[in-house]
Amino acid sequence: GRLEAVTQQMGYHPQYLDSFLKTQHYLMHMDGPLPFDCRHYIAIMAAARHQCRYLVNLHVLQFLRAGGDPQWLRGLDFIPPKLRNLNEINKILAHRPWLITKEHIEKLLKISEWSWSLAELVHAVVLLAHCHALASFVFGCGCEQDEGPGGRGSLKPSSLGNQCFCEATGSNGCSQELLRINRKRSLDSCMELDSLRERMQRIHMETEGREEMRLLQQDREEGERQGAEVPVQDGSSYYLNTDGEVTGATNLACYMQDPDFGYQDFARRDEDQTQVFRVQDYSWEDHGFSLVNRLYSDIGHLLDEKFRMVDGLQSSAIAKRQGCEPSVFKRGIWNYIHCMFGIRYDDYDYAEVNQLLERILKVYIKTVTCYPEKTNSEMFDRFWKQFKHSEKVHVNLLILEARMQAELLYALQAITQYMI
Repeated sequence: GRLEAVTQQMGYHPQYLDSFLKTQHYLMHMDGPLPFDCRHYIAIMAAARHQCRYLVNLHVLQFLRAGGDPQWLRGLDFIPPKLRNLNEINKILAHRPWLITKEHIEKLLKISEWSWSLAELVHAVVLLAHCHALASFVFGCGCEQDEGPGGRGSLKPSSLGNQCFCEATGSNGCSQELLRINRKRSLDSCMELDSLRERMQRIHMETEGREEMRLLQQDREEGERQGAEVPVQDGSSYYLNTDGEVTGATNLACYMQDPDFGYQDFARRDEDQTQVFRVQDYSWEDHGFSLVNRLYSDIGHLLDEKFRMVDGLQSSAIAKRQGCEPSVFKRGIWNYIHCMFGIRYDDYDYAEVNQLLERILKVYIKTVTCYPEKTNSEMFDRFWKQFKHSEKVHVNLLILEARMQAELLYALQAITQYMI
């Protein structure tokens, strides 16, 4: 099922989960500047930057449900130039947001048949930042591990019908219902699927031409008998199940360009690159909130609620073990994440970070924040063994929100500079 992996983790903090689901639903399904199919395709592009198959598969299905053109799923070469032009800021925001400038914004807004409106661009930027940050959470909490090379969790209807997790909004009751979804899977069934996929991969690697097609056909027939999923061999980048329905992406590389572009330590940047971002000059509360809310009605309130909600989560147990107040500990994590993106607070003593955060925790936070695709389940299990699972999830929620706000600050500042 597509619902439970993220919602079960966030469900340790149900108030935050409700706030998250409302924002996700508004971004994807409520009135806004962007068409619904484009929203899901932008989400695919964003998740692909971190090789997050979990989110790509989710939005592949939602894209088709929204009436999206299946040809677009073959990759960036098959989408309209307007969408493809978004690739540059997607890449920059995902890995080095401090590089975004008003020139990037101007290029997208310039008068042409493929130009973006300001409102559309703000919607797109919020979507990109949301999905990049959510990819960090997915990897940080191990949700990606269930996907496997072919997406074992591939987009099958859950016990709640065809609902996706972003459609489950509104109340604690709904959140708790999601948490009760049965996640048990038949061990034998999983073994059969794994065995079939291994054979499919060997066939793909070792055979060519007509012999390959003959063997693929045999496996297709075997897959039909077992109800397994088999790959389409027509140049597409997604899987079909035995009913001919798209179930997930097989090749994420087609959704991005310049795959070698990744995070680079801000402290090691060239001297001629952008300077440190000082929150006293441009902050979410004083600048970003009003701009985003003006151009994309109400999203600012939802984002602000989410930022405040994660800040208000109780973490007394964590703080007690570290010998400090909960607010001090949370601010240390938040400011450390922002510091990795070149965002500084003049009123904060950064020596506190080293005092509050153990080295193994800092390594975990940096990996999940900056290159989440390198996270593995062992990292989650090993860091802070003495802490409860819910406390680890809390850290991942702080990573999600701090990272999202950092990307938004850079993007919205560039938009502001363009408008001025």
